[in-house]
Amino acid sequence: MKRVVVPELLDTDSGSPHDIEGSLADLRMINRWFGGVHTMAGLIRKVAARQKINSLSWLDAAGSSGDVAALTGESLSRSGLQVHPVLLDSAVTHLNGKYPSVCSDAMKMPFRDNSFDVVGSTLFVHHLEPLQIIAFINEALRVCRYAVLINDLVRSRMHLAMSYAGYLLYRSPLTRHDAVASVRRAYTVEEMNALLKQTSAASVDIQRFFMFRMGVIAWKRPITI
Repeated sequence: MKRVVVPELLDTDSGSPHDIEGSLADLRMINRWFGGVHTMAGLIRKVAARQKINSLSWLDAAGSSGDVAALTGESLSRSGLQVHPVLLDSAVTHLNGKYPSVCSDAMKMPFRDNSFDVVGSTLFVHHLEPLQIIAFINEALRVCRYAVLINDLVRSRMHLAMSYAGYLLYRSPLTRHDAVASVRRAYTVEEMNALLKQTSAASVDIQRFFMFRMGVIAWKRPITI
């Protein structure tokens, strides 16, 4: 199945305030019940285990209203792992003040080198073109201490069929368009692996998760003093 770039309506806040709020609610539902939180929690656990830490700071790039951060934090806290998220999003309308937040471009993060333990993103990377992915990962590697985490969709015909089947669950007409568009413009695991080999990451781990999700850890090269 060939990748096709279809613009997503929520990216430009197209639609009424009611439609936008409904679309954000749909995203919360999708991440809660269809693999988003499970994937991010699994990635963070791996980083914490490798670094032997039980608390870490997390810059959630394109973090929107912070729902993934909140639900992931709740899941991890049950096993004694604490996360301290800061949200970064380019649309101020997506931020609600629940967590410390910065309205900025994820491609040019307004932070010093090694500012956070991890930089992560959920359902963001499929919005980027190949060269943009390489640039984003390199920028995120600059800002993190340990790793960059990618939580995103896997493109496949079965996944596309399921995105159409989800029409009955979606509250917003924006989601009915964007869910299909997201799958069409998502990457395969093989494509993502090939792109990340072109970044400055020391190594890359990619795993498939529930409901056509991929979880990626791009490990940063050790910091030398």
